[in-house]
Amino acid sequence: MREISTIGRQLKMIRAELGISQEILAERAGLSKDLISKLEQGVRRSCRITSLMKLANALDVEVSELTGRRERLGSDRDGGSVLAIRDAVLSPVLLPGMHGLDVADEDEPTPSPVLDAAVSKAWDQYWRGDFGPLTAALPGLIAEARLSQRSFGAVAAGHLAQAYQLTANLMVHLGKTELALVSAERAIRAATQGDDQWLWASGHATYAWVLEHQARLAEAEALAVRVAKEIEPQFSAPSGHVAVWGNLLITAIGAAALQADNVSDRVTAYIQLAAAGAKRLGRTVAAYQTTYGPTKVAVNEVHAWALLREPKGALEAAHKVQPVDLRPIAYGHHLLDVAQALMDTRRLSAAEARLTEAERLSPVWFRHQGAARSLVREMRDAKARPSSNVRRLARAVGLD
Repeated sequence: MREISTIGRQLKMIRAELGISQEILAERAGLSKDLISKLEQGVRRSCRITSLMKLANALDVEVSELTGRRERLGSDRDGGSVLAIRDAVLSPVLLPGMHGLDVADEDEPTPSPVLDAAVSKAWDQYWRGDFGPLTAALPGLIAEARLSQRSFGAVAAGHLAQAYQLTANLMVHLGKTELALVSAERAIRAATQGDDQWLWASGHATYAWVLEHQARLAEAEALAVRVAKEIEPQFSAPSGHVAVWGNLLITAIGAAALQADNVSDRVTAYIQLAAAGAKRLGRTVAAYQTTYGPTKVAVNEVHAWALLREPKGALEAAHKVQPVDLRPIAYGHHLLDVAQALMDTRRLSAAEARLTEAERLSPVWFRHQGAARSLVREMRDAKARPSSNVRRLARAVGLD
């Protein structure tokens, strides 16, 4: 009996609930009925992310409802809870006139240097893929930053903005894009209470990235480009300002590439503009808990061509990437893109090696990546006798 993937099961169930035929869904999504039929029958167990987004939009559901993307911390949660993060982000004490209800008001605000160190530690956990300890730490970090912002005003707004922005990033990985979007909005609002325009702009890059994961691609691209134009730095601007501007363009690259239809010119234009900014820096710089430089642009060039299924361009761009310039999960994402390009050229052994390397960087991060599950499934299905390592990878991403 043929195994039907999560995508196929969910697709058939949601379509039946809506009472629409495969033909109608195909027309709404702009896809072939054959693809939908094969997914539902289990003949195909995955499809391109661009097709998934079209199906989700046509069914009026989140992409995560089709893929079964969810929190997969398991025994690695370190006492943390996504519900606790939800309660911190959506606390009723944030309602107008409700601050007096916050039990944290009874505490002394955390000194700025201590809070700064806590925020930096949490971001380090994120970039290492240590999602369990980070999930446990975030509710307290948000509460501390909120109290400090109320106690000290504008000078403490940055810590709160960073805590919310970090929450948004983590929630995307855990499949909670609605909570991620609220968190990104909270980050932007917190930044407006301070006097750092570049932190405000950085929050918009995160907001646009969350929109991308909600398949709201045109909105994501438009927002990133608009804010990039608004803050475009002068030639002599500090490196951190160039980095924030460049990362907005990076977000636009991904959002444009995912739209797939006649976007290569826009993607190329964004890459060229981002590359010009990186060339001005001449190196990788750290700013607002992320990085920017020639390698960051090259990584996202690889990502764009992998999404557009142009493996030659992706593999050529990969030669420009310096792994030492990338934080662990950023390098892991790059390895997944390279693995995709290698799969598209049927270089299965090389693709398996990249997937193995990515999994070893952070097993917890790896198991939350839809791209990793799709690639491992494709690799397993492509081999008559999958190796023990491929079977191990399949277990790692929850396919067995």
